[in-house]
Amino acid sequence: MTASKLAHLPTPQEIEQAKQSSRTLSKYANAERVQLSLRGSNGQSDDLILPGPVLQILLDVLAEIAKGNAISLVPMHQELSTQDAAQLLNVSRPFLVGLLEKGEIPFRKVGAHRRVYLRDVMAYKESTDQQRNKTLDALAALSQQEGMGY
Repeated sequence: MTASKLAHLPTPQEIEQAKQSSRTLSKYANAERVQLSLRGSNGQSDDLILPGPVLQILLDVLAEIAKGNAISLVPMHQELSTQDAAQLLNVSRPFLVGLLEKGEIPFRKVGAHRRVYLRDVMAYKESTDQQRNKTLDALAALSQQEGMGY
C-alpha cells in the first residue's frame, strides 16, 4: 500500500460537502460498525459496512477537508526519507540525522540514503511528547509549591 493524498486544496464546495458529511457521520462515531448506502453521480449504488476504526479515520479526513486542508494518508509501515521524517517531527534534517546516529530512532541505509519507518518516527514522537508533558507537569507543580501564581 502506498500513501494516498488529496493532491489539491479542497474547493469551497468540497469544504461544505465535507462539513455536512462530517456532521452526519459524527452521530455514529461510537458505533462498532456502520452500514452505508452509496449512490454515485453515475447512477451506481452499493451498500457497505465500515468498522468503527475506519469510520473514525473517515471522520478525521472529513474534518481536515472541512478546514480547507489537503490530506495525506500514510501506512505505518511506510518508509520515509530523512527530510520527510524531519518535517513530521518539526526538526531540521541534520538534527534528525543526529537522532538516527545516536540510535534514538532506528533506520536503514539504502545506498547512501537513510530510511526510517513512519511507525518508528511516531513512536519517538509519542515518547518525547510524554516526556515533555511529564516535565511540564513537574514545572507546574513546582510553580504551585513556590506560590508563583501559574
